[in-house]
Amino acid sequence: MNASDNTLKGAFLAFLCFAAYSFSDASVKLVEGRVPPFEAGFIGTLVGIFAIPFLIKPGDRWTDMVRTRNRPLWLLRFVCAAVSTVCSIIAFTELSMAEAFCLIFLLPSFATIMSVIFLKEQVGLKRWTAVGVGFLGVLVVLRPGFRELSYGHLAALTAGFTGAVSVIIYRALGPSEKNISMYGAGLLGSLSICSLAMLPNLVLPSVSDLLLLASFGLLAAAGTVLLMIATFYAPAAIVTPIQYTQMLWAILLGYLLFGDGVDGWMLVGIALIVGSGLLTLIRERKRQTPLPPPVAGASDTAIAVKPENGS
Repeated sequence: MNASDNTLKGAFLAFLCFAAYSFSDASVKLVEGRVPPFEAGFIGTLVGIFAIPFLIKPGDRWTDMVRTRNRPLWLLRFVCAAVSTVCSIIAFTELSMAEAFCLIFLLPSFATIMSVIFLKEQVGLKRWTAVGVGFLGVLVVLRPGFRELSYGHLAALTAGFTGAVSVIIYRALGPSEKNISMYGAGLLGSLSICSLAMLPNLVLPSVSDLLLLASFGLLAAAGTVLLMIATFYAPAAIVTPIQYTQMLWAILLGYLLFGDGVDGWMLVGIALIVGSGLLTLIRERKRQTPLPPPVAGASDTAIAVKPENGS
């Protein structure tokens, strides 16, 4: 198989990956808050264990999930994974899928700001412009003062922010850290924190809700495996922008499953946020900066999958 065929195969797998993530988010939204967020996060993450055998590479061991060259950053990833997962669940429960994705997709803008503060990266005018366009898009979507805002909006922004922290951790550790270690930090963080936080409000899920949460976890795990395979066949510069197809899935699934509409202002905001993210990716590619892992939606685990063949 030639390079062109490999790239096409990688791109197709990436489309499947982000479709899986989108259906995963729709599954947790269908629960409609009947299961508390921490419990939903625990059940969904628990199912994520099924992805581990597919992520372990020759020479890796299960114990590598807790091994790291930088324990403080590993622990920060541990905490951010739980916060991101729970906040994403809240966001998709409270907001339309398109609106939740709009705010979560601020991740590249947050990552750019943090890369300047913590990694001392040099950011030019075009990348700062992309950041500004992204935040303008959020203002267009939220229209503060013209509509009522909820804690779902804050949860979505928090999910995007903690996802960006994971991106900075990814960049700081670089190729020295194994994929399975970063995946382990996210998985164990969500399991540990959610299992403790869910105890005060523990409920017995119905069979239908349990199946939906199992679907949430299985589809997220499948997306993570597909992402890893996609980045084996195609460079990150091809795979990463395909994440924005999640916005199309969000609009389609929101309309078909939940009767969500998208007004003109939201379409403008979506265009600004997506444009901001794509401009950031283009600039980072030109500067040969390692591209950030794609946004996973309610499942934070994909942030740990690092492209192996770069761009």
